[in-house]
Amino acid sequence: MGAENVSSVTEFTFEGLTNDRSTQILLFIVILIIYLVTVAGNLVIILLVQVDSSLHTPMYFFLTNLSGLEICYVTSTVPQMLAHLLAGNGVISFTRCAAQMYFSLSLGCTECILLAAMAYDRYLAICRPLVYTVAMSRGQQWQLATASWAGGFLIAMVDVVSTLQLPFCGTNRINHFCCEVPMVLKLACGNIRVIEFVMFVVAALILLVPLSVILTSYGLILSSVLQMKSATGMRKALSTCTSHLVVVTLFYGTIISMYMKPQSGTAPDLDKKIAIFYIVVTPLLNPIIYTLRNKDTHRAVAKVLRRWGWVQKAEL
Repeated sequence: MGAENVSSVTEFTFEGLTNDRSTQILLFIVILIIYLVTVAGNLVIILLVQVDSSLHTPMYFFLTNLSGLEICYVTSTVPQMLAHLLAGNGVISFTRCAAQMYFSLSLGCTECILLAAMAYDRYLAICRPLVYTVAMSRGQQWQLATASWAGGFLIAMVDVVSTLQLPFCGTNRINHFCCEVPMVLKLACGNIRVIEFVMFVVAALILLVPLSVILTSYGLILSSVLQMKSATGMRKALSTCTSHLVVVTLFYGTIISMYMKPQSGTAPDLDKKIAIFYIVVTPLLNPIIYTLRNKDTHRAVAKVLRRWGWVQKAEL
């Protein structure tokens, strides 16, 4: 009987964000626009860094990785969500659900580590400028980036494999708009306390360790900035760090509220509302926050436009 029950669930049905058809169409339009802007904005950052040699610095190397990561991250979930909003319902096979869980979680874990690497880079640049070139050499940049990607995909495997080993023999309706481990785990049969404990330990490792690195780095940066005699240097350092902290606060705050809280006492629709922030909103903020107030990227955009002849055409 146990083997029969395990194979009884072959697909999952999403409850989605709403059942109201007019609201679904409105959400489809809004989220489609956000998705297109997110992909285009992050592609622009990657393009600018590639074509402008003045942006070939460690900070923009990591930003390029973050932009590519954000494109992959939103693409792992948002197109499917858009298709389901347009159709008015959402069904996904067990295999596709497992694949989505793994890739979205892997990319989310990678972002946690990568944001810590970016904070460490800013710490070296501001607090240890004399050794920055050596400490953040090209080889070191690649090591940190590779460790971020490899670490994210390996750590996510623990959660996903542990979840998929459980039997699924009850309801197949997920009160969410995509497959995430905590939501799928609620549908599993049998005792899931051990898996929940494993998930909590993994979440603590991938969330709290990088977050402690980030907070320590920016704490040291703030201490160093307050000792600066140059008002211009102080403003530039604070502006850069503030932008980073906005992304970190929104991303980590919502992720922690999803993966490090008891699932039993959660309001039925709260999880998917929280997920909107780190799945849809945060990837959009990356190109906006990192480029809107950044003079280096402004100069790079102007240089590219002049190179392509667009500025002269506009002046004519």
